[in-house]
Amino acid sequence: MPIHFTALATETVRRLQAGGADANHMAPERHIAQGSGNPCRHCLSMIPEGAPMLVLAHRPFPVMQPYAECGPIFLCAEDCHQGGGADLPAMLASPDYIIRGYGHDDRIVYGTGAVVPTDRLIAEAEARLDDPRIAYLHVRSARNNCYQCRIDRA
Repeated sequence: MPIHFTALATETVRRLQAGGADANHMAPERHIAQGSGNPCRHCLSMIPEGAPMLVLAHRPFPVMQPYAECGPIFLCAEDCHQGGGADLPAMLASPDYIIRGYGHDDRIVYGTGAVVPTDRLIAEAEARLDDPRIAYLHVRSARNNCYQCRIDRA
């Protein structure tokens, strides 16, 4: 099953880069990237050290409901090109990540979540997306549960 790593929509990111409200109805915070651990959820690359970045609350679900988690993410503060595709995004540089399946109702499909070594992420995602109950997957930080990106069927 071919997969596609899906970044945040450019329209959403441009609104946030212009100071639009985040999921907590607040303006994104502006910071300078320090170190190499600031993954942009739009270009799916690490924000270069010293570059301006945004920190904001994001809820990667279409509507509010009990499973619609909200958490912090980073974005490039300046325009960047939307990433995504079949290849592992450059920002996924940690040794492992949580992947979790969601149904067509945007709720967790129990039994589909696991901490997966990064070098097994594509194979594990393909296997989970063979399950017709799963509409898409989230990739989340294995340490902090922060949303990284979505995986869809290609």
